[in-house]
Amino acid sequence: MDLQLQNKAALVLAGSKGLGRAIATELAREGAKVMIASRDEEQLEQTVGEIRRDIAGTEMQYAVCDLTNEEDIKAAVSKTVDQYGTIDVLINNSGGPKAGGFEDVNAQDWQNAYELNLLSYVRATDAALPHMKTQQHGRIVNITSSSIKQALDDMVLSNTFRAGVLGLTKSLASEYAGDNILVNTVGPGRIATDRVASLDELKASKQNKDVDTVQKEAEASIPAGRYGQPEEFAKTVAFLASGANSYVTGEAMLVDGGLVKAL
Repeated sequence: MDLQLQNKAALVLAGSKGLGRAIATELAREGAKVMIASRDEEQLEQTVGEIRRDIAGTEMQYAVCDLTNEEDIKAAVSKTVDQYGTIDVLINNSGGPKAGGFEDVNAQDWQNAYELNLLSYVRATDAALPHMKTQQHGRIVNITSSSIKQALDDMVLSNTFRAGVLGLTKSLASEYAGDNILVNTVGPGRIATDRVASLDELKASKQNKDVDTVQKEAEASIPAGRYGQPEEFAKTVAFLASGANSYVTGEAMLVDGGLVKAL
């Protein structure tokens, strides 16, 4: 299938590692011109260099961006437009919030999660939308969590703010479908990333188990019988971000190997 991403301009937030890197790689593989953004310039340089090496002809740049800083987000969108002439695809992505139940988090944790996991998506969308409206074309994919379908134990911040992103997605999809701007949410289940590994380690510590036991128990709860790979997640995102997707908007999709049983 031709995803119609050749020479499309894409901005991937939190794109230097984990799911963001996998998405940026998949978009580049499909011929998109990609800008990745995160706080760590050294990691950004490394990621851009490695992807350019692995995919011949890749056009990729980076923007140093603190996702809790409004001006940094605006600058990342502006750099994408300046570099590539426009922005066709926005991948709203961020690191996960602090784990824990309600009594494990404090007021600052709530503020941090709000700014990182919800407000950053609002700000990036606000900066990108005028360009998409002008050209009457755009794709926005909001990366969240399986908590958009089923609340996760000891993840009160994720349960709260990921749901907020889903509400944002639904509203944007309704408002901008007439401008050919399609907006969707994709939530990962147990995907083999550093984030999931750290959550497994935290759970192992709390339950006084070794990490291998925790991982095997998690795998046993997944109908597919294993953790997903970032590349598998990225393929779903790439389709939703592409011109091949011409009618899917306002949806909340999970890439979880069948883990979540909620309808």
